Amino acid sequence: MYSSSIVLFHSDSSLAHFLMASLRNSFRSIRVVQSMDDLRATVASSHAGVVILDMEVASLSEVEHLTNDFPGLHIVCIHRLADEEMWTAALNAGAEDVCSSTSPGSILAAVRRHVIEHPTAA
Repeated sequence: MYSSSIVLFHSDSSLAHFLMASLRNSFRSIRVVQSMDDLRATVASSHAGVVILDMEVASLSEVEHLTNDFPGLHIVCIHRLADEEMWTAALNAGAEDVCSSTSPGSILAAVRRHVIEHPTAA
């Protein structure tokens, strides 16, 4: 089990719960939030190491703010459309990976890869 906590902010509650169930046995805690304010508060209070962030409900500036406000936080952005320009912008804003939200396996692999390669002290 990884020691990191995950915070998940996704526009599709059924996919959010699927991801939560898929990651439950691998991570200390997984919390699903309903807003950016909840995400920020939860990251701060739980010392989360990973955020899975749906780009349909978050802006690139919010990715930048998270990166600046929480050094060491691993951000995996997801979006239902394969838009290389937007994905590149998300990486430039501080995301460590970008995946299609229609590919839960890719999301899980990205989260595991970044936690294994770059574990946080959380």
